[in-house]
Amino acid sequence: MDASLSGDGDTDMTGWKLFGQWLGPVVFIVLYYFQPLARFFATAEEGMMASQVLAVAAWMLIWWISEAVPLAVTALLPMLLFPPLRVMTPNETAVHYGNSIVYLFFGGFILALGLERYRLHLRIALLIIRWTGLSPRRLVLGFMLSTAVLSMWISNTATAVMMLPMALSVLDLLQERLDRREGHRFAVALLLGIAFAANIGGMATLIGTPPNIVFAGMMQERLNFPISFGRWMLIGTPVAVILFAITYVVLVFLLFPLTARPMLHAQKMIDEQRASLGGMKFGDGMMLGVFALTAGLWIGKDTLLWIWPSLGLTDTLIALLAVVLLFVLPADRNYRQTLLTWDVTTRLPWGILLLFGGGLCLAEALSRSGVIDALAGAMPVTWPYWLVLLFLVGLALLLTEVMSNVALVGVLLPVLIGIATALQVHPLYLTIPATLVSSCAFMLPMATPPNAIVFGSGKITVGEMFVAGLVMNVPALAVTVVLTQWLIPWVFGV
Repeated sequence: MDASLSGDGDTDMTGWKLFGQWLGPVVFIVLYYFQPLARFFATAEEGMMASQVLAVAAWMLIWWISEAVPLAVTALLPMLLFPPLRVMTPNETAVHYGNSIVYLFFGGFILALGLERYRLHLRIALLIIRWTGLSPRRLVLGFMLSTAVLSMWISNTATAVMMLPMALSVLDLLQERLDRREGHRFAVALLLGIAFAANIGGMATLIGTPPNIVFAGMMQERLNFPISFGRWMLIGTPVAVILFAITYVVLVFLLFPLTARPMLHAQKMIDEQRASLGGMKFGDGMMLGVFALTAGLWIGKDTLLWIWPSLGLTDTLIALLAVVLLFVLPADRNYRQTLLTWDVTTRLPWGILLLFGGGLCLAEALSRSGVIDALAGAMPVTWPYWLVLLFLVGLALLLTEVMSNVALVGVLLPVLIGIATALQVHPLYLTIPATLVSSCAFMLPMATPPNAIVFGSGKITVGEMFVAGLVMNVPALAVTVVLTQWLIPWVFGV
């Protein structure tokens, strides 16, 4: 789960950020004054409203790309600007920041904090690594598999931060027993495997990474088309599994060939880590039970509703049930403390929740003002559908390397919905693959937090990451496009 907000903690006012800070409002003023969309609308009022919304969207996009201010602050611009511009009333604007999808992700964050608090994520990782084996190839597989599984449920940033020290310990133990070239290949494959697996794992579940939640919220708000946790997994998990397998083969067999010879010295590090955890305690078991119950309800919700239609169960209600249980159930047999206390929420990335609201509000304004229809009308409908699909999804894949994937999805999805309408296809056929590839930022260290974390180890060059990411972009685009087009009608019946 990607819970990061790039730029939120960076107070260094670089020249690029300062330029972006000024450029955003300047472009807003220019677009507001000249009203470039006025001639596309029947009345002057409609043209003025569309130009105003476009001006706000341009301001937000510039600030999101340049990270001139924290992303969450940019997401507040609709609440600041739409009421005085008379695009929306204050209440109409504010309601998007309290969307039920926001609370689904809030519950996912709390659950992830519980897993980290009781170090269950570390137990899971060590169990998988021990199960996969101890040769260089198998160690890379074990670390990648652990990272991907954990990233389905907790922040991919936190997952990468947790896995990196263990990976570096393994490298310290084994590299002196490998020749220099083989040791370097092992280091690069292992660290890139962790970064790429963290990005891929989040694609599998609805709460795995913020773009998935933004997509679900937009489908609910714009099209009244709910996306359940289980149905998303039926699409996201196959895509993630196939991309994971391709990534492993590319890293271990193609780009950085590794030996299958067992490296028993790594067992020492794994045993030390397991010993430091000790046995499962009462609180650990309770936390594991809440996690299993929540995941089980998310996955099996559709089946439960089929058996008991009046149950009224939703993914958001399940998430909130988990939150309540974590603050009610005891962490010890004497009930001296609950599993979580409220001070843990100081670690919540609250900015992500604001970012959702800003994206949903902007999407509604773009639709209401007719901007989306105008942009969709500019798309050549004479192009073959597959060409349009590859172009748009490829564009999303390229843009995710240079801007926040949450901001990208928030801006791009409304446009894709309009283009899908013009092409007379269901919007899911364009929006789902675009959402998935927004998590496939493999080429640059600054493209995603896991990339930056492993690059910071000093054992990978920019060139090695760029080449590996460039190679991975081809199967990422192909697998995502082909698999989603095949699965969507089966899963959603559209």
